[in-house]
Amino acid sequence: MTNHSDSEKTAVVFGATGLVGKELTGQLCSGSDYEKVVTVVRKKLPTTDQKIEQVQIDNFEKLVDLKDKLKAQSFFCCIGTTIKTAGSKEAFTKVDLDIPKRIAQLAEALSIPSLVIISSIGADAASSNFYLRTKGEMEKSVREIYSGKLRIVRPSLLMGNRDEFRFGEKASVGFMRAFGWMFAGPLRKYRGIYARDVARVMIKISRFKSDKVIFQSDELLDL
Repeated sequence: MTNHSDSEKTAVVFGATGLVGKELTGQLCSGSDYEKVVTVVRKKLPTTDQKIEQVQIDNFEKLVDLKDKLKAQSFFCCIGTTIKTAGSKEAFTKVDLDIPKRIAQLAEALSIPSLVIISSIGADAASSNFYLRTKGEMEKSVREIYSGKLRIVRPSLLMGNRDEFRFGEKASVGFMRAFGWMFAGPLRKYRGIYARDVARVMIKISRFKSDKVIFQSDELLDL
């Protein structure tokens, strides 16, 4: 794919208001890899950082209309929700499958050199679990659509400070903080991982020249 000379120092973040997205945006702004960080958001973020350029969108079906504003070296997709938050399986699919597919299509159309996407541990298009099957279908679709340097991260339980309260997740995080050390050997990939560490690795692997695509949660911990 061909680099855009006017956008080699630009990163675009989709899902900048989420747990990992916020950490990623902050680290991209504080680092020296990129001179500009474009966040694609439904509602503008309260920020005064001069490196951030916010692009509002009310419907991701119109994402292609923003193509002139989104030329970059790297796309980072941190889009994700839960079935409970989305309200239905259909609504969940629109967020966790359809939006990443549209992002991949845009990345392909713009010849974006690098695309890093968050998925989930256990993602499998053949899974009987709806959540994991949807994540697996997303991965499969993105790999079919995008021909550039693709990186897919599969974190386990994400830990950090969310804006929204999720009781089940809060309890799981508490358990993981107390007993995470027990997840060793083959179980290590199920150990919880902090959002800030996932964000840090996403930036790191976007620069990798290898052909490796999938990064499991224990590999993220190692990196």
